[in-house]
Amino acid sequence: MTSTVPSADGQRIMPAMPAQMYTSYQIVAPISTHFRPATCEEVGCSHYRDGWQIRVEGLSPQMLHTATQSGRRFRRVPVAEGETWLLFEAGQPCFKASTHKTRLDRQEFYYRRPGDWRGNPTGERPYLHQRPENWVEDFAEHQDKIITAINQG
Repeated sequence: MTSTVPSADGQRIMPAMPAQMYTSYQIVAPISTHFRPATCEEVGCSHYRDGWQIRVEGLSPQMLHTATQSGRRFRRVPVAEGETWLLFEAGQPCFKASTHKTRLDRQEFYYRRPGDWRGNPTGERPYLHQRPENWVEDFAEHQDKIITAINQG
């Protein structure tokens, strides 16, 4: 029977061997170095493109004040008793505009790391390949070693 363990990204299958028996290959494009802030228009934000709506009754007084005093163009539309919506026009920054990011034209980092998702108990530093082709070759050689070991029993 295969056991699973909880993890940040869901359930993972518990590996058969300790973490130090594994090698991990990773391609990384960190937000801090490979992305920059972007406008709603740059990221194709649907709220910017189509407009958006917010139900007034679902907002705290502070959020309602923030929404109506944000400088964005909107209409207050009463729909029914106890149901009012703020309809914001298209073509203006959404309320999440400050979180939009776009990718920079920068090469990713190609790492070979000792260990697996559980950590690196050996303390050995990750190896950063300078070229993607070298990472691919290293990865392929590692897979060949695994297949050879499996075939030898």
